[in-house]
Amino acid sequence: MKVQWQVTRGKQLFDAMTWCTTDYYVKAKSGQPFEARGIMVIGESRQGKSKEIERLREKFNDGTVIMPDGRPAKILHCILSGKITWKDLGQKILDLLGYSLKGRRTQAEIWEKVIKYAELQGVVGIHFDECQHVFVEKSYRTNQQILDSFKTLLKESRWPLMLILSGVPSLALHIAREEQLSFLLRTVRFESIDMEKQGDLDEMLQLTFTYAERAGLDFEPLGTKDFLERLAFACCNRWGLVIEMLIEAFTYAQLNGDEVCAIDHFEHAYAKAYSAPLGYSPFTMPDYRDGFDHERMMELLLRT
Repeated sequence: MKVQWQVTRGKQLFDAMTWCTTDYYVKAKSGQPFEARGIMVIGESRQGKSKEIERLREKFNDGTVIMPDGRPAKILHCILSGKITWKDLGQKILDLLGYSLKGRRTQAEIWEKVIKYAELQGVVGIHFDECQHVFVEKSYRTNQQILDSFKTLLKESRWPLMLILSGVPSLALHIAREEQLSFLLRTVRFESIDMEKQGDLDEMLQLTFTYAERAGLDFEPLGTKDFLERLAFACCNRWGLVIEMLIEAFTYAQLNGDEVCAIDHFEHAYAKAYSAPLGYSPFTMPDYRDGFDHERMMELLLRT
């Protein structure tokens, strides 16, 4: 699998994906029944997990990854926005495969068709996003059924499927309850930004200048450690939020016809993200670490 990797913090995800794909290819080439491997990607919300996985999935699905039978391989994406039964999930996957069910079908019949049409279309994996939502609080039996079902997809002898399970850190607690499933998954953790780490500082520099260049803007005046620390703090040290704020700030600059990045662009982006008064942000307050609370900021963000 040849992918040009651009984001340093995503290297662990890329390595895990390469491991899964190589394992699948080698085993499939043997022509014997085999078990697929998978990835569990965990991190707090807005850490950029979905974006990085999407980037990899798009590269994977561009037709350059060819499996032993000569067909391009594909990975589906399925977001789990709320509680859902395994039967409902099967119907959702069939929709993604372009197959509409007619009449009532049992759970077993639905998943039989998932395996059949996945094989016909060269689908070798599924990314289940926000995966923690399929687990029910204080329901051991339901949760165990979900875990067993994920394990079955990896072990399906006729057409095993690689799984990418992504979600918040509590997902790892659920997966750990099924030892065999846990063994088949490689864990990738998306950590919060730590500006004391040189690697995170370097990545912030790369990220800001890259996005500014794409927007046709000069970021040089803001390329200081102080500003980057304020940017990380304003985004609750979450990579996904940094990207969202860069896009909002640079869009505002373009609409104003500006060519050089300025503090007021980020003031505007912060006010819009948190529904805060314009001019009241970590970008201008001297003692911003004392004046703003991340827990409260996240509450405001979720509310807006």
